Amino acid sequence: MLYDIKLHLHYDYAAAAGGGRHQVRVMPQTIAGVQRVIAASLSFQPMPAERADFSDFFGNNVTSIAFRDAHETLDIRMNARVSVLRPEPDLDVSPDISGLRAQLDLVRSLSPSAPHHFLAASDHAGIDAAITAYARDSLASSTVATAADLCNRIHRDFAYDGKATTVQTRASDAFVLKRGVCQDFSHIMIAGLRGLGIPAGYVSGFLRTIPPKGKPRLEGADAMHAWVKAWCGRDAGWQEFDPTNGMRASNDHITVGYGRDYSDVAPIVGVLKTTGGQVGEQAVDVIPVAMEKV
Repeated sequence: MLYDIKLHLHYDYAAAAGGGRHQVRVMPQTIAGVQRVIAASLSFQPMPAERADFSDFFGNNVTSIAFRDAHETLDIRMNARVSVLRPEPDLDVSPDISGLRAQLDLVRSLSPSAPHHFLAASDHAGIDAAITAYARDSLASSTVATAADLCNRIHRDFAYDGKATTVQTRASDAFVLKRGVCQDFSHIMIAGLRGLGIPAGYVSGFLRTIPPKGKPRLEGADAMHAWVKAWCGRDAGWQEFDPTNGMRASNDHITVGYGRDYSDVAPIVGVLKTTGGQVGEQAVDVIPVAMEKV
């Protein structure tokens, strides 16, 4: 699939900010065998006094910006054309939990994709006894089957509610509420898998949504999305699951970044010299591009 992606982030400050420094993670990345960024741009208004583009430890595209002059708003726009062609799921060759632990013991790498980085508790996805007990009911004869069952159960048992949680909500709190958004469902699944000893991480990106039959696609109606990657053994490797929709990641999932949880891949983090609060808005368009036949 070929997509044109447009992201618009806008912030209004209650009082003019005298300066600020931010890190922005919204640019899709090229992933061998999964997706290719054909073109991409990222712009800011007002123009920052400093800008640096780099990759973080996990290979995510990061833009660091700094402002010195007073400004009352911040506008961020990202445009990209991305080709996505995920391989179809192969035959399940993943081990059961005991076999997975044996294979983990043989992994000596500490590279960014090494499963050891994704086993311990993290800020938003701590190991929680109640979540682990819930996940234990999904234990199956293979790691892939276990992760898929937990993904589907979260989709079935939890209600999507955009007002129930915030970006600071932790997995344990969302689990008690039994409600939340994609970020919360992903954190719950990550915490559950880690509680079982399955390495799991957070994936930030975009999801193409399809309007109801007969209804037009609403401009700006899409949003940034989150799902889960789980390490399923030496042969199966990393597999991706979307608990919000109860499915494996598909060609409609466009990856921006990977991390241990939301904290590693938040769209924007930083500091401001100001007083009062701020109001933010987000609009995303994921537009399929018709491919010409040769």
